[in-house]
Amino acid sequence: MLSTTVKISNVTNLSDARYCAGMGVDMLGFSVDADSPNYVAPKKFEEIRSWLAGVKLVAESSQTEPQQLLELLKEYPVDALQVEEPNLLPYLRSEASLPLLLRVNVDTYGADELDALMSRYQAEVDYFLLESDQNAGLTDEWNGFLNQLSAQYPILVGFGLNDEQEVKDLLSTTSVQGVALRGSEEIRPGYKDFGSMMDILEALEED
Repeated sequence: MLSTTVKISNVTNLSDARYCAGMGVDMLGFSVDADSPNYVAPKKFEEIRSWLAGVKLVAESSQTEPQQLLELLKEYPVDALQVEEPNLLPYLRSEASLPLLLRVNVDTYGADELDALMSRYQAEVDYFLLESDQNAGLTDEWNGFLNQLSAQYPILVGFGLNDEQEVKDLLSTTSVQGVALRGSEEIRPGYKDFGSMMDILEALEED
């Protein structure tokens, strides 16, 4: 068991999936967008899925057309859906019948804008996943802001977490509901260096 909710984003291979599931992570995310560098085709997804148990699988998409997204989901038997377009949320809440995550790129939002976004969509979302396309760090200012936001909204933090100490600092200074880490490619099939992800997950193991 891990001491907080953990999502692994951009899973592309069985090595990551099996290791993370065995460590007790809550969610594994797979890109379902064919134009994504982390795309996992339906057949490969099904092959990975057949080896897993006890972990929720999340379809990750930047798709903005709701009907196309629903068609995609027919090929991926998942437990939750992650999107990047907030305007899709009310429709998906009624039509997809899945828990929803909204990925938010923190590089594009100021503090007040982020608070307003979460306030507007909190009824539609199970988690707000905060990530940074520009690899923003977790400054003291950010930690203070996250502490305020996490008292009101369900937040997973997926940026600024480069080692186990940064994760521990985040969890000790805020009330965020969990963290999100990223999968990476295998060295070759069946061979994988889990790097900092292993260190972080081991640090989060409960005694």
